[in-house]
Amino acid sequence: MSRETLLVGLAAVFAGLTAVLGILTLVRMNPFILILAAPFAVVAYLLWYQGTGRLAERAQRRADRGEFRDRRESGFGAGARRAARESRGRREARQRYEARSRGGARFGGRRTASDGAGRPGPGASTGMRADKAARVLGVDPDAGDDAVRRAYREKVKDVHPDAPDGDEERFKRVQRAYDRLRDGPDAERAER
Repeated sequence: MSRETLLVGLAAVFAGLTAVLGILTLVRMNPFILILAAPFAVVAYLLWYQGTGRLAERAQRRADRGEFRDRRESGFGAGARRAARESRGRREARQRYEARSRGGARFGGRRTASDGAGRPGPGASTGMRADKAARVLGVDPDAGDDAVRRAYREKVKDVHPDAPDGDEERFKRVQRAYDRLRDGPDAERAER
């Protein structure tokens, strides 16, 4: 007797048990018997599916489509392994980014400093000359820190994107000007 014949025979036995339990449910009017019949029906179906060769055909179709290319990518726990690998990759990328931010990374050939929050720190170039930054804020090029701070706060009130007449581009320009003037004359000398 072949294995397939045995499996189909066992499937028939379990199907018969399911039928008997179904009939008993109708005669006795007891739903508990139907609950007992459900596992027998599932086992009968699985045995029949394997015994008729349909499970092997399905596996072959999936293999032909390339779903089983890497053994590590399938099987028990494959999703967890894949998620851990992706998470590790994201974590390493984040660590590289943070290391660049802390250490003053090179972007576009220019060294930039950072305070760790992504904002340029002292010594960072904002790409704007001091005289132009002073014009944007409406102060003298040799104005002190307090005057620059007051002018910045007044300008920001008008151009902030949340203000009624605010504009994001103007706000960014004012922010760059303030960063440039806040850096002081040392930044301009370093830039030259």
